[in-house]
Amino acid sequence: MAEATQEEVRVDVDGRTLKLSNLSKVLYPDTGTTKGEVLHYYAQVAPTLLPHLAGRGVTRIRWPHGTGDQSFFEKNLPSGAPDWLPRVTVTSSGSRGGGDRISYPFVDSLAGLTYLANLASLELHVHQWRFGKDGPVNPDRMVIDLDPGHPASLHECAQVALLVRDKLSSLGLPCVPVTSGSKGLHLYAPMPGDLTSDQVRDAARQIAEGLEKSHRSLVTSVMTKTKRPGKVFLDWSQNTAAKTTISPYSMRGALTPYAAAPRTWDEVEEGAEEVGALEQLTYDVVLRRLAEDGDLFADLLPTWDVPG
Repeated sequence: MAEATQEEVRVDVDGRTLKLSNLSKVLYPDTGTTKGEVLHYYAQVAPTLLPHLAGRGVTRIRWPHGTGDQSFFEKNLPSGAPDWLPRVTVTSSGSRGGGDRISYPFVDSLAGLTYLANLASLELHVHQWRFGKDGPVNPDRMVIDLDPGHPASLHECAQVALLVRDKLSSLGLPCVPVTSGSKGLHLYAPMPGDLTSDQVRDAARQIAEGLEKSHRSLVTSVMTKTKRPGKVFLDWSQNTAAKTTISPYSMRGALTPYAAAPRTWDEVEEGAEEVGALEQLTYDVVLRRLAEDGDLFADLLPTWDVPG
């Protein structure tokens, strides 16, 4: 088995020659899912995933030895990244940035996606804004991350999602639900581009605090974990300019190969009514649903272009 994981092949992807290695290495111990299967998933989902990554710097979480081992967070381009991989370099805006420069990769092709996946970059995280010629522009979407505090689950997240949907609808905003592939549920609403990240964050916070006041037994807007057991935390802070969220259709670094999956509101409504009716989806189920139903996240593709 050890020899099998050392296999190396050269493949042509979008006119680029890539060296893929360790295709038999198990990256998901609970299911025996290999790196080769992960690469195959990303190749199949690429036509749908790439438009949602377009114009956004991609931060990765890598599991070189599989999800049963340690991972690391990577913003900068990997060492030895090929020259053809697009990139953008900016000054860090994070609280610990200290003026550091970050070179984010753009993932605009199957070749780029394959290169990163071959490095066991299982998770792809993006901001809610895109880059223009002069740097970041205003967000094109709002995200509200519904994070259940044990013993709350996706059942309670679904109940809160319906409350958020109604609130956003009253503001004239549609939204799309996405099971995160981890514990919770993400809700995305399109933004017209006339609000800054701070303004979108503040608007999301107002929604969270309003629902907390009217549904105190179910909802919290406070990050403190000791105040979250049995409740759903509406994480409005994911809209802060420096923060990123898992991209829809990205795999997750769990022991089971889940993926962030757009869902229908019928599914969420059923999940709100019945415990266990709404569950996280594995990558193979996500592919099957794509083949049957198309991209349920397509309405969140930006309708306006960034300068440049």
